Amino acid sequence: MVPEHEKESISLKAQVTDDQAGDRIDQVAARLFPDYSRARLQAWMKTGELTVNGQRCKPRESALAGSWLVLDATLQSAENWAAEEMPLNIVYEDEELLVLDKQAELVVHPAAGHHQGTLVNGLLHHCPALKSLPRAGIVHRLDKDTTGLMVVAKNLKSHHALVKQLQSRSVSRQYEAVVQGVMTAGGTVSAPLARHPVHRIKRAVSADGQEAITHYRVVQRYAAHTHIRVNLETGRTHQIRVHMAHLKYPIVGDPLYGGRYRVPPNCAEELAGALETFKRQALHASELKLLHPATELECRWEARLPDDFAGLLSLLQQDAGEGLA
Repeated sequence: MVPEHEKESISLKAQVTDDQAGDRIDQVAARLFPDYSRARLQAWMKTGELTVNGQRCKPRESALAGSWLVLDATLQSAENWAAEEMPLNIVYEDEELLVLDKQAELVVHPAAGHHQGTLVNGLLHHCPALKSLPRAGIVHRLDKDTTGLMVVAKNLKSHHALVKQLQSRSVSRQYEAVVQGVMTAGGTVSAPLARHPVHRIKRAVSADGQEAITHYRVVQRYAAHTHIRVNLETGRTHQIRVHMAHLKYPIVGDPLYGGRYRVPPNCAEELAGALETFKRQALHASELKLLHPATELECRWEARLPDDFAGLLSLLQQDAGEGLA
């Protein structure tokens, strides 16, 4: 439980202008208090923490010129998640946000079968105030076995600002991946994604799915694989993994979308062993760029390749060199 003195309190007051009169009160509130989402403001209206002229109001009511909107709220814990001490590779932190380099085999959010030992549990130990934020401040997630950079908001204002950046597609997220097959060139995949019709934990390309756009370019070609660099325009669940499989270039080691792996002919024994034992998707979030929610200055972070990924690239390079000898 978050102690009372660590909970975030909000106390704001604003007056409805003449040109706002007649609009829905929740719409006006979103303009007067732009640091908070409309859904959050509606919830505060329902609990009486956001009032109009000292009276409770309904989101659909019309605003009257000169009315005073008063917001006096305390953020409450959103979920009953436990804090756990665990090592976190935090690459940057200030009062507004933190950026971390997530390791493999780490689930981000508690869920059925993963109530403990998740990134959220570790974050709550590191910063207990995250308990009062949606998803403990996490604004985008990585799959369990995808490594690399994630940003976490440390207060509601920053959370709202970062979510807005993601929605407007102004956050830049770059990934490194190794795929099966030799790509001739880079390109863009624009293929909507939806839940798989049979396998509920998977996603699939579907005409009636959510828009999903992935840009990729070739970094290095090997004998039977390609190292690519990927930029996300949208951020759907499993997006890169599904899109690469859709192109018939599945990510090495992907247990869901990689299919049955076959060692390439004339593959060096050491490389063959590494490929057969690479049991996670070779996908790493290597670069993150965004506008700082307080200063609005562009910030950029990089995360080096994890050892298993770097080792795989080294063996692929070695095998390619031997093939040319």
